[in-house]
Amino acid sequence: MMRALERHWYRDTLLSRALLPLSAVYRAAVALRRFLYRAGIKRQVRVGVPVIVVGNLTVGGTGKTPLVIWLACLLAQAGYRPGIVTRGYGGRSRTWPRAVHADSDPDDVGDEPVLLARHAGCAVTADPDRVRGARELIARAGCNIVISDDGLQHLRLARDLEIVVIDGARRFGNNRCLPAGPLREPAARALCADARVVQGNAGAGEWSMQLAARGFFRVGAGGGPVTAEAFMGKTVHAVAGIGNPPRFFDQLRALGLKVIAHAFADHHRFRPADVAFGDEHPIIMTEKDAVKCQRLDMAPAWYLAVAAEVGAGFDVWVTQRLRDIAHG
Repeated sequence: MMRALERHWYRDTLLSRALLPLSAVYRAAVALRRFLYRAGIKRQVRVGVPVIVVGNLTVGGTGKTPLVIWLACLLAQAGYRPGIVTRGYGGRSRTWPRAVHADSDPDDVGDEPVLLARHAGCAVTADPDRVRGARELIARAGCNIVISDDGLQHLRLARDLEIVVIDGARRFGNNRCLPAGPLREPAARALCADARVVQGNAGAGEWSMQLAARGFFRVGAGGGPVTAEAFMGKTVHAVAGIGNPPRFFDQLRALGLKVIAHAFADHHRFRPADVAFGDEHPIIMTEKDAVKCQRLDMAPAWYLAVAAEVGAGFDVWVTQRLRDIAHG
C-alpha cells in the first residue's frame, strides 16, 4: 500500500489532490508542535555535549546512514569521542536504551543501527527516546559529542547543528506534506537547517554527496570484496528493502549488471521465500538488507558496499562550526 501511495507523492495526481485536506491537518499539527517548543511550553533538553542532528524532510531513503558514518569517522579523526543515537526503527526490543554492536540482532534493535555499529567506529545506542539514548552514550562510552541519526523531527533533544539530507533526483516530490506528498515538514524547513547535503547534483547553498561503490561482499561470509567485473554482463536478482530501491537498481545497471529488480518496503523483514527465485542467477542486495538476510537459509548472495563521498570543504565547514560552538 505504501509503495502504491509513493507513486503519487512525486507527481500531481488526483489522489494527491484529494488528500490535501488531510495534509493540511498534518501540517497544522507539525506547526503547533514546533510552536510549543519555540514558546517553551514543551521543553528541549540539553545533554551536556554538542549534538549534531542528521535527518531528512521526506519519507524514504536519501543517503542519511552513509553520511552519519562519514560524519562519525570525521569527528573521530578530529579528536572527538563521537557516539550515535538512533531510534532503532523496526526493533522489537522491550527494553530501551540498547547498546548496539556489530553482531547485534537487527530484529531487536533495527537494521540501520547494526549497520552503523559495523562501520561508524564509535558507540551506537538505539532508543526511541533520543534524550535518554544520548545520555546513555555519554555515561557508557564517555562520548563528548552525539550524532542523532534521523532526529530532525525529534525536537525534545536540543541540537547545536542540523544537517538535512536530500535526494537530488526526487528532491521534495510534489512539495506536499503527508499523506498527499512525501514531506514530513514543509520544504521551507530545509532552509532553517545549518547545512543541506544533496545526494546527487547540489544546488546553490548545498553540499553534494555521492555514494561510491566499495565492492561486492558475500552475505554472511568473510573475505574481501569482489569487483563489479565478476558480475558484468550477467543477469542478477537485485533485492532492495530500502527507502528508494530504484536508486540501488540504477547503480547496479551503471556498473554493467543486468538487473531483475525485487523491491520491498523499507525495513522489510525478509523470509526465505522472499529470496528464493528458483534459478541460478546471482543475488545482489544492499548491505542494510544483508544485515537481516545473513541468517536465512538462502542461495549464495552478495551485497554492494557503499560509502559517502562528500563535496570538498564540507569536512572543514563541520569542524569549524564545532569550534565556533565550543567558543560560544
